[in-house]
Amino acid sequence: MTETFAHLSNNAVISATVVFVLAMVAHMLEWAAARQVRSADRDVAVDRVMVGASEVEPGAIPDRAAWTLTEGHGRGGAVDRRLGDGGDVVGTASDEPDDDELERTDRFGRIGFALTVLGVLLLAVGVACRGLAAHRVPWASMYEFSITGCLTASAAYLFLVRRYSVRWLGLFVTAFVVVVLAIADLVLYRPVEPLVPALHSYWLYIHVSAAAIAGGAYTVGALASVLFLLRSRAETRAAADPEQPRTGFLWRVPSAQAIDRVAYRVHAFAFPLWTFAVLCGAIWAQYAWGRFWGWDPKEVWAFITWVAYAAYLHARATVGWQGKAAAYVALLGYSTFLFNFIGINLFGSGLHTYAGV
Repeated sequence: MTETFAHLSNNAVISATVVFVLAMVAHMLEWAAARQVRSADRDVAVDRVMVGASEVEPGAIPDRAAWTLTEGHGRGGAVDRRLGDGGDVVGTASDEPDDDELERTDRFGRIGFALTVLGVLLLAVGVACRGLAAHRVPWASMYEFSITGCLTASAAYLFLVRRYSVRWLGLFVTAFVVVVLAIADLVLYRPVEPLVPALHSYWLYIHVSAAAIAGGAYTVGALASVLFLLRSRAETRAAADPEQPRTGFLWRVPSAQAIDRVAYRVHAFAFPLWTFAVLCGAIWAQYAWGRFWGWDPKEVWAFITWVAYAAYLHARATVGWQGKAAAYVALLGYSTFLFNFIGINLFGSGLHTYAGV
């Protein structure tokens, strides 16, 4: 049965990788199709104008039939324009986003999301079968933690889509999962092995599960921070050049401020879990090695990650360190998390080297 479950696990993980590749391609097509679609929320296109006797404030969306446009760009660049009664430039129906193009863009997004759901299910089967083959939790090597981390990150994304409608993160999440799974399959794979004596403890379930869930949430938060920086840069350029056309996928995702709120909520959820994982690791170290803290490289970098994310949450509460500055701190924290997982395992030494690759 061990070989059967191991074979099923390998096939399920490889199949999940293929499905995630297809999901990534679908989201890439979604971004490509959105290049010619004008911003759906026209808050960047409307200035203080007059439509007849009614005043339209910046950010408002006038009626479809009488949308007043103060810039000279539409879906494909220059647009046909006509003067209204008050001398203002009033856009015609051709200024509106093309319904067929919007539908095609949305269709690619729905396909990508559906494939992501299938990929998560296959990956869950792969992780579960790996555990059944090993007769233990599948968290004893970099390969096993990699596939488990991809599962938690992609599952966190699906939850957030349900909770906050963040399907716009699909390309970033699927691309990350594809890269990690490919490395896991091609470089990090190891056959099923029994646990070393130091890992025979119920603390393995508590400590590693908390770290894996926190790591998945940190991954989604980091990807949201990257998208926030891209959207924020686009908004800054648009403010500096009002004549710039607002087309492309970045103008179909929420505002930078909304993305920033999602990133903050994800990090705020992950930080207590990471704190719990670090504390559980210290208690486990006391039982296994007779001390709570020993300056082991893994312990040090886990604490550095904790400090970095504590600084991020503090920065969010400090005026002047919100927005871009806080996003950079979040990405710094995620880089310490990755180094703790990759760099220490591959190049470091210490009491945690039994995890190896």
